[in-house]
Amino acid sequence: MAVPKKKTSPSRRGMRRSADALKAPTYIEDKDSGELRRPHHLDRKTGMYRGRQILTPKAEA
Repeated sequence: MAVPKKKTSPSRRGMRRSADALKAPTYIEDKDSGELRRPHHLDRKTGMYRGRQILTPKAEA
């Protein structure tokens, strides 16, 4: 069984756990529609991604 040779300092332990914190998701304003969307995601309302039409927009019901 592996046993650590030295005790992990509180500073190193904290650095390791720094990635465990929850971060708020980032949103950017879409250039075309002006609505908020996640970066590197397509706009579901218009179906556009990086200036190209990927999905056909849904008809308003």
